[in-house]
Amino acid sequence: MSGRDPDRRKALLDAADRVIMKEGPEVSMAAIAAEAGITKPILYRHFGDKRGLYQALADRHVRTVIAQLRPRLGDSGADLRGRARAAIGVYLDLITANLNLYRFLFHRASAEDSRVRSHMTSLVRGLGEELGGLLAAERVVPDPVRAQVLGHAFVGMVQTTGDWWLDHPEVDRAQVVEGLVDVIAAAITRRNARAGRGAGRNRGPTRTTPPPPQGSPR
Repeated sequence: MSGRDPDRRKALLDAADRVIMKEGPEVSMAAIAAEAGITKPILYRHFGDKRGLYQALADRHVRTVIAQLRPRLGDSGADLRGRARAAIGVYLDLITANLNLYRFLFHRASAEDSRVRSHMTSLVRGLGEELGGLLAAERVVPDPVRAQVLGHAFVGMVQTTGDWWLDHPEVDRAQVVEGLVDVIAAAITRRNARAGRGAGRNRGPTRTTPPPPQGSPR
């Protein structure tokens, strides 16, 4: 059967998901092939090699996470804190519900191959660019360069903090979410406040009515 058959590829990725979730991030390629009912060479034939399988899994799961974050980030009916809280909550819920898959992709696969790591980075970077564009388009951060800086910073911060939290399950989820929301809100509001003060300074001195000449009627 052709390695380009999308249904067959989907079935193989489903098998990989099942065995990774069951056995953990250190699962062998032989175990993935056995779960799919094929040999390891046939598994590689469908994806080119192990790297191809890693990239296919990354595309499947990272894009799924991004697709679920978009509606929360783009919810114009919610305020900044509400949108940030919803998006962060969705992200943390997704990585905890798929813990072995998360660690397989972000720890094992990225560590084993630099091109896989680069591929994963480009997917995450795309979300940072999208968030920066959203901040600028909605005038949350009017300066487009500053918006991109903050967009990438927020995505990186949430990802790194989520990774830390997975190793510290004793920390309350709500505490993690609110801590991240506080940082995001503070970064935006402080920047906008400074911009407002700067605009006030640039308007020049306030004109006042000169006093009447001495001795003139008031």
